[in-house]
Amino acid sequence: MITLTVSTPDASYPIFIQAGSLNTLHYSLQPYLTHQLAIVTNETIAPLYLRAFEYALQSMGVSFFSIILPDGEQYKNWETLNLIYDALLRKKAERNTTLVALGGGVIGDMVGFAAATYQRGAPFIQVPTTLLSQVDSSVGGKTAINHPLGKNMIGAFYQPKAVLVDINTLNTLPDRELSAGLAEVIKYALIKDVQFLSWLEDNMDLLLARDQKALAYAIQTSCHMKAQVVAEDEKEHGVRALLNLGHTFGHAIETQMGYGVWLHGEAVAAGIMLACRLSEKLGFLANSDCVRVKTLLTKANLPVQAPSFAVSQWLEHMSHDKKVVQGNIRFVLLKSLGSGFVTSQVSISDLESVLSS
Repeated sequence: MITLTVSTPDASYPIFIQAGSLNTLHYSLQPYLTHQLAIVTNETIAPLYLRAFEYALQSMGVSFFSIILPDGEQYKNWETLNLIYDALLRKKAERNTTLVALGGGVIGDMVGFAAATYQRGAPFIQVPTTLLSQVDSSVGGKTAINHPLGKNMIGAFYQPKAVLVDINTLNTLPDRELSAGLAEVIKYALIKDVQFLSWLEDNMDLLLARDQKALAYAIQTSCHMKAQVVAEDEKEHGVRALLNLGHTFGHAIETQMGYGVWLHGEAVAAGIMLACRLSEKLGFLANSDCVRVKTLLTKANLPVQAPSFAVSQWLEHMSHDKKVVQGNIRFVLLKSLGSGFVTSQVSISDLESVLSS
C-alpha cells in the first residue's frame, strides 16, 4: 500500500492507494471510523461497489446506513444535496456520524459539502472510484455544488479524515471517464513537472490499457503534487490557483453547454489547449510546445477544440470564476511546460483572438 499525507494548518490526513483496498478496510480506515457511518453513493456505483463496502463494514461490526443518489453532474445541486440532509435527519445522524463519499467527483464534492454543513461539521471520508476523483477532487478539501450561473460556486473548504483509493475501481470505469481523469493528471505535469510530462508521453498507452503499475504511479505522483500545493495554500489565496489550469475556460464550457454534456475532464482538456494558445500569444510558449500538449491530449482521447460560442458568452461565464479578484479575471498560464503561473495581465484583444480562433 502507498500512503501519502496531506498536512494543512488545521488538519492532517492520509491518502491510501492500493488495488483491492475496498475489501480490506480494517487495515486502513478503522482508526477513522466512528460509531455510525452514512455511506453516500450513486445509482451507477452502488451495484458495483456498495455491497463490498457494506460487507467489509459488517465484518468490522460497524453500524451504517446507505444513501443512493442519482448519477450525473446535472444533479450536483441543492435538490440532490437535500436528499443527503433528509436521510441524515431521518436516521437521527449525530454530529460525529461519519459521512463516506463512495463515488466520483460529484459524490465527493456533495458529500464533503454536506459534512461541512450538517450540524456545523461532521467527519467524512473520501473513497473515490474514478480516476479524476482519485488524482484531484478527493484531495484538498474543496467541496461544492453547482449553480446555473456557475460551476462549484457554492461550497466550503473542508478536509476529509482520510482518502482511500482502490485502483481496482478503475477496471469498471468507462473509457471516456478514464480519459477525463487523465486531463487532470496531464494538468499536474504541465504546471509543475516537465519530467512527469515526458513520463506521460511515454506511458499513455499503458494508462489507457489500465496497467496497474502505471496507474498507481500516475495517481501517487498527482496526489503528491496536490498534497504539496494544498499544504502551502489550503484555501487558494496563492499557489493553489495553479491547480486550475484549463479550469477557467473549462468551467465556462460546462456552464454554457449544460452540466453533464461535456465531462469535467473533457472541458478541462479543451481549456488547457486554450491556456496554451493564450500562453503562446503572450510569448511564453513556442508553437512546438502547444503542439506537444495537443499531441498528448489527443493520445489520451481528449478534446483539443473548444465548442464555438460567442466571445461575450465566454466572458460572461468567466466573470463568475472563483479566481476573479476585484472584477479582474485571473488566468492560469504556462511560462514553459512544467511551470505554471497566475496572471490578470491579459488584454481583451488577446483573449478574443484566442477564443475566436
